[in-house]
Amino acid sequence: MIKCVLVDDETNALEMMEWLLKTYCPQAEAVAMCNTAEKGIEAIYRHRPDVVFLDIEMPRMNGFDMLEQVKNLSFEVVFCTAYDQFAIKAFKYAALNYLLKPVDPDDLKATIQRVEEKKAIPSREQFALLLQHISQSPKSTPPRIALTAGDGLIFVATGDIIYCKAESNYTNVVLTGGRKIMVSRVLKELDETLGGADFYRVHSSFLININHVKKFIRGEGGYIVMDNDDNITISRSRRQEFMELFSKF
Repeated sequence: MIKCVLVDDETNALEMMEWLLKTYCPQAEAVAMCNTAEKGIEAIYRHRPDVVFLDIEMPRMNGFDMLEQVKNLSFEVVFCTAYDQFAIKAFKYAALNYLLKPVDPDDLKATIQRVEEKKAIPSREQFALLLQHISQSPKSTPPRIALTAGDGLIFVATGDIIYCKAESNYTNVVLTGGRKIMVSRVLKELDETLGGADFYRVHSSFLININHVKKFIRGEGGYIVMDNDDNITISRSRRQEFMELFSKF
């Protein structure tokens, strides 16, 4: 059984999550239901859970502060939040698990399945990355991102990303210095996470960092040359928008 500790200051939310686990995830058991962060800390030390479902906004001590009080993170964390889409983007940046309230049963089942398969204990660095992104402007690109590769996470500076290329169900992230990382996420997910002021989807297979564009070659279809001299295809439908993007400078 997967041992779960539920932490939420709303009793209805706790009871609903317990019911969802019993109904849709029989392999998971709520061993403790806590309506304060203090009780959550006690339950973590007492039960040694596999996963903690944690509300963020709680009185006296919020979810982030609670995790700071736990000495050894030996469990997965799933944030349960009603935050807007910008905040959800922050969770993706830090590669952290989250569920939107009200919790959808299918999302919960998928989360429990990821817990079973990965057993990926979050790091303090991921929490710091999350808080950093939440505190920034929605239009700005955070300085670092956590990329899921192989059995772990690789933290890279977003400014070092030259472009991302779709590779079936994976994405090849090309970095400065000739480095490459094969990420176990589709390009659409990275586009949703990185897309904004600095990154632009020029093709169904390419997401580029506009700060690394070296030149644009006109001609039949046209293509983009990046700082590392790689040629990037640009789709006809994106060509005009791409040109307008640079006309603003």
